[in-house]
Amino acid sequence: MDLGIRGKIALVSASSRGLGRAIAEELAAEGANLVVCARGEEALSKTAGEIRKGSGVEVVDVAADVSDPAGIDRVASVAFKKFGRVDILVTNSGGPPSGPFESLSVEMWDAAVKLLLTSAVGLARAVLPGMKERRWGRILNVTSIAVKQPIDGLMLSNSLRAAVTGFARTLANEVAPFNVTVNNLMPGYTRTDRVEELARAAAERSGATAKDTFAKWEKEIPMGRLGEPREFAALAAFLASERASYITGSSIAVDGGWIRSIL
Repeated sequence: MDLGIRGKIALVSASSRGLGRAIAEELAAEGANLVVCARGEEALSKTAGEIRKGSGVEVVDVAADVSDPAGIDRVASVAFKKFGRVDILVTNSGGPPSGPFESLSVEMWDAAVKLLLTSAVGLARAVLPGMKERRWGRILNVTSIAVKQPIDGLMLSNSLRAAVTGFARTLANEVAPFNVTVNNLMPGYTRTDRVEELARAAAERSGATAKDTFAKWEKEIPMGRLGEPREFAALAAFLASERASYITGSSIAVDGGWIRSIL
C-alpha cells in the first residue's frame, strides 16, 4: 500500500529511542524526510545517522528539550530553514516520574505539565499555520492507554495525558476544514526503556521483581505478550498518510486488547 507520504516532511519529538524512534523509522521507510529531536545529542545523532543510512531520506537532528519553549522554537526554526515546512507532526515525550499523589511535589507537577502538555501545544502552535495555509497536515500525539483506563501509580501521566487528549480532540474540530487531521495514539505495554523503568518502580513498591511485574502485565494482556515498538509505529505511519484523510479526533489504542471498555 502506498501511503502517499513520500517527500513529506515529518517532525518527530523524543525520537532518539523507543516509540519515537520506531515512528521516525517507519515514516522514513515510507519516504518521508525527517526532523528528529531529543535532549540527548549523542544518542540522537547516532539514531539520525542510522535512519539516514537505512532509508536514504534526509534526516536532520536537533538536540533540544521541547518542554522548554526555547527548545520548541529551535526545532521549528531548523525545520523551516532546512525544508520550508512541516507536513507531519508527532508529539512524543518521555514519561514523568511514577508514584502516588502524596509523593508528588508542586515542582514535579509543573515539570510534568511542561513535558507532556506544554510541549504538545507548543509544537502544534509552531507548525499549524503552515499546514492550514497549504491545506494539508497531520498531527499525531503519543499519549497512553492510561487515558482510557488509569494505571495505579501513574498519577502524573494519567492526569496530563488526559489533558493532551482534550486539547487534541478540540483542536481536531477547529482545523478539520483545512484538511488537517489530529489524532492520538495510545500505546499499551510495549518493550521500551520507559516500560522497563516502570516495571522496576512497580517492583520496588510491591516487593516483587521486575520479571514478576512483566509476567503480571502479560497476564493482563489478552494477546499474552508486550507489544513491539514497530507494531505501534505502523499505526502512526497510517494515520500520517493520505489514506487516513477522513480519520480525525480519534484516540486509538495499540495494546493487545488490554483496555477492557467497549468503546
